[in-house]
Parts: sequence; structure tokens; C-alpha cells
Amino acid sequence: MTDINTLSQFLTTANTQFQVYDLGRRVQSIDMMAFHQIEELAAPYPYPTQGHAHFAIVFWQQAETPYIWFLKLPLDERGLLSPAQRSHFLKMVLEALGRDPTQPISDEQQETLSNHPFTFKPSQEKLAVFNALVRQQLGQQASSQYEFAVEYLSGQIHPDNWQQIGLQGIADVCIRAEKNGHTQDLINSFDFAPTEVQAAICQCLEHVYIAPELAQRIARSLNLVPSSHKTTYIRALASQPKLVQSVIKQLDEQNKLNDEMLITIAARNWHVLSDDAVRKIYLEALAKQPQHFFNQVFADIVAIPSLRHALLTELRNPERSPQLSTAIGGLFKALSQ
Repeated sequence: MTDINTLSQFLTTANTQFQVYDLGRRVQSIDMMAFHQIEELAAPYPYPTQGHAHFAIVFWQQAETPYIWFLKLPLDERGLLSPAQRSHFLKMVLEALGRDPTQPISDEQQETLSNHPFTFKPSQEKLAVFNALVRQQLGQQASSQYEFAVEYLSGQIHPDNWQQIGLQGIADVCIRAEKNGHTQDLINSFDFAPTEVQAAICQCLEHVYIAPELAQRIARSLNLVPSSHKTTYIRALASQPKLVQSVIKQLDEQNKLNDEMLITIAARNWHVLSDDAVRKIYLEALAKQPQHFFNQVFADIVAIPSLRHALLTELRNPERSPQLSTAIGGLFKALSQ
């Protein structure tokens, strides 16, 4: 039998079809060609979270019910997958299958393979969005909560009955918004739905592309909700970086870029940091935080491949403020210890 060194090789040898999704920063599909490059250690993992790749593999054999693996694998200092841990997981898989990857995977074997050191449990909202996304991409029906969510968000059910709406139903609506024509209902729902429902909608929308008109409606709501909810609405705008850039500039003028805002931007809206002006605003605001906070957040965002070069360049920017220079000095000191 040919040596199996990657997950793709195993799944192909096992005669399965499979898809890969990132579940670290946002729930999103990973292009198969990109995943092959990641596995061949030819490219860094694009969405690292706390030094790890958090992703799901959905695979199936013919018309069988798909299996799902939630995998958390460490990355090295370059952002590449750690081959040793991946090989360890593959060894566990092959041993569970009697070293024959072509045999069908039984429910008992799948249960065994679901309990291993490299598994992780996604948050409730990520799991709901992932569920909805996989169902749609595999041509399956939405969950049983979908119809009620549609009726509620379209105004057919009294707003006071909001506690009957399920997070999974909201996720189904958000995932199918463009295809099934729910965008206007989502926009209208911000006029009558309580903050709890709006927040749940935002938690789902942060993982998908949203229409500009829906993004504008959420941005207007951002100015009306309590400070404790503002980060939730900013996260929902993750697919509209230009709008988020405007929001960040406004918050900076109001001196409201607090620690929660900075974490939210790093976790969900990191794309905006590719803009030179916004990146400068962000780093200057970050420098106002305690040194350990600066170090942790900077380490998180500099690990993102698309931002790494620009952020490292900022470390030597002669136009930075004395406060940012001090924070950077503290970062280097911590790294040298």
C-alpha cells in the first residue's frame, strides 16, 4: 500500500468525496487546491488562531450520510502545519480501520475517531452556521427550525414570540439569504426584532458575505445599541471591510476603540488591517492598552499570512508615536526573555 502522508491522500485512497472548512476565525470553505498546498507544507494556514489551524473535514462515500472531523492541529513559527501531529492523527485513523483505508467506515469506527487529542468543539453559533453551510452546499434541506425563522423574520409572527426562534433556524436563513431571497426580511427585522434576535443574526452574518444594503442597516443599528453589543454588530460586517474601516475611523475619533473592539477587529475583521491608515489607527489604539495585551493581540494578528509583512514593516516605521514605540520595545523585550 502506498504511504499515506496527508489527510487528502487518505480520503482519496478511501474513495471518499470531501470538503474542508475553516472554523477558527470565521466559518468558511477552504479551496481544495489551497488545502493541498497547506498539506504539502507549501503554504501557511491562512486563518491561524492561537497558533493552531481549526478546521472541519466533511467526507462521504457515495450516497452515505457525511462524516465530520473537527481538527485542531498546531502550526509552526512560519504558520505551516506541524507534520508530526498530523502523522500521529493519520496513524490513529489507519489503526482504527485496520490499516485498510478503502474499507467503509462504520459508525463505531467513526465514534472512535471522534475522540482523539486533536479534536475540538466549535462554539454554538459557529456550529449552527457550519451546519447550515454544509447542508446548503451538499444540496440538503435546511433544519426543522428554518421555516419558523423565515416566518418570524418576515414579520408573519408577532415579535414578542422571539424566544421560539432557534439559532439554527437563524443560521439557515443567513446562509440561504441570497439564494432564497431573505435579505430584505433580515433588513426589516432590525426594525422590530429585540436585541437578542438581532445579536443572533449578527453572530451568524459574521461568517457569510452580506449584501451592502444589509450591511448599511446593521451599521445604522451600531449607533443605537448599548456599548456592550457594539462588537457583535461590528463582527457582522466582516464581509464589508470598507464599511468597517469607516466605523473604525469613527470610533477612533470618539476615542472608543477599547480592548473588546480591538479583539473583535483582530478576530473577525482582520481584513481591514491591510489598509495602511486603518492599520496605523489600530496599532496606536492597541499601544494604549497594557503591555501584555498588546503583546498577545499583536502576536495573534502577525501570524495571519496576509498581514504579516505589513505588520512587521510597522515595527520599523519611523513615524510611529512614542507610545507605540514603547509598546513595540516592550514586545521585543518579552520575546527576548
